[in-house]
Amino acid sequence: MKNVRIICRQSRLSLLQAELVKQKIILAEPFAEVQIIGRSSRGDRELTVPLSALDGTDFFTEEIFEALQNDEADIAVHSLKDMSAPHFFSHDAFAIVDRDDVRDVAIFNANVMDKIMKGETIVIGTCSPRREEMAVQFLKKALPQVGEINIETKSIRGNVEGRLTQLHNGNYDATILATAGLNRLLKPILNPSLGEGLGSTTINSGKQNFDSGLVHHLLSDKKLMLLPLIECVPAPCQGAIVAEAHPSNKEAVELIKRINDDALLNEAIAEKKKAFEYGTGCLQKFGVTIITTKNGSHLYAAGEDNSGLAFQQWTNLPQLNMDEEQLFSSTDFMKDFFDYEWSNDEVVIDKPVVFVANYKAVQKSSIDLGTYKSATQQKQNSSTNAGNQKIILASGTKTWFELAKQGYWVTASADALGFENLIPALQMPLLQMNAEDICILTHQTAAERWKQKGFHAVANYKLVAKNDALIAEKISLAKHIFWTSFSQYEQYGKFAAYDATHICAGGETASLLQQAGVEPVIFPTIKSFEQWRKSFIRSHSAA
Repeated sequence: MKNVRIICRQSRLSLLQAELVKQKIILAEPFAEVQIIGRSSRGDRELTVPLSALDGTDFFTEEIFEALQNDEADIAVHSLKDMSAPHFFSHDAFAIVDRDDVRDVAIFNANVMDKIMKGETIVIGTCSPRREEMAVQFLKKALPQVGEINIETKSIRGNVEGRLTQLHNGNYDATILATAGLNRLLKPILNPSLGEGLGSTTINSGKQNFDSGLVHHLLSDKKLMLLPLIECVPAPCQGAIVAEAHPSNKEAVELIKRINDDALLNEAIAEKKKAFEYGTGCLQKFGVTIITTKNGSHLYAAGEDNSGLAFQQWTNLPQLNMDEEQLFSSTDFMKDFFDYEWSNDEVVIDKPVVFVANYKAVQKSSIDLGTYKSATQQKQNSSTNAGNQKIILASGTKTWFELAKQGYWVTASADALGFENLIPALQMPLLQMNAEDICILTHQTAAERWKQKGFHAVANYKLVAKNDALIAEKISLAKHIFWTSFSQYEQYGKFAAYDATHICAGGETASLLQQAGVEPVIFPTIKSFEQWRKSFIRSHSAA
């Protein structure tokens, strides 16, 4: 095609996404003249009405698709999460051209800790029942527990900059947004086609640079929490950009097929299909996402379906055939493996970011990463923040919650998928953290392993095996053994039968078992194994 008309919503984010599609088209068709048209949608115009109160679906995409039908444009560009499953499956002229980080992020005004300490209500702006259901419950435990956590949600509408401005002006104490949109708004783009985009104005290519300064300014003094994938499951297809052509426009259909990413399209189809099983529309209280690690990809869905029933589902989990009595799971004996011997040496952390592998590392330690103090503690210490405030990352949700109980603000977690799985998210424009800025705080043996891999790590305790005879006996009799850490295997693996099946979660435990010559059956997380165990293992009584 020599002339290509792209239509999208007229928000800055939508125009940026259209620009990304334009650049891919130019790579495929170097001599094409590409025009971007910004247009408002019903969802953009009716800002005073909560999305859940609007009739129907496709509030942001329906009128854009009508422009394709009326031959006012050749290709429409959307955020795929805004498009309903019925429309997405109504024809096959779609291409998924990009996908950014899928997580949500909670963004707080700087005074949020003062409000928590005073017991004041934290008002979170969101128009998503999914976020209200999942994120609010998570935040009640994840925020530093230095006062009573009272959270209220209020509807918020508008584009990303508009919501951040409302937050900045104090209309809300926090809001929850998709990280993908923020990353795209923060990422520098050369010569994008971004003008005012009023009405159906055609936006001339290459005439105006996009200034991301406003978003940077609005975020500069805010406190962030990158919400975990497992507890706060993203909306289906969050972060994905879809290009759509009308099936009758054969040239446009052929063009978008050339810029399609097949792997991303397959992900989108899987997530949309799974979501459609549980309900549709803006009242969804569940999320669906693909979780990918070096050990494989898993479709994960959780929340409440449209009937109000809670569910949690993983796909592509390992298939094992066993009875309960054949299994030894270390999750049943977590307190019986090791004692903790604390170091009296001063531990210095000279990095701005700390990854806490286990909450016990700060539980009985002189290390102070910058806790917040309760009202009672403040009477004894006039400083609200103690020590040098570090950016704190947690290995998983349990560590996050335990750190919160101690008064720590945690910015993100590895979702129990392993530290290295978190690194790409830390490097995105929203967080801008590099691996060399991070110190891993863990036990002595693990710290040495991390150093050998080139990471900065420190330890302030070591594990001391209890040499529990009951554990050794149970392991010797088991046909299947689930390890939650490689340290457990190091101490007790010698008792396992030669033909026993070793099982673990992904991340460092799986890597170290493989290095030790063991080929474990790998689940994505400990929680996924526990769910599988509950659902599929035959109990002795059932047999």
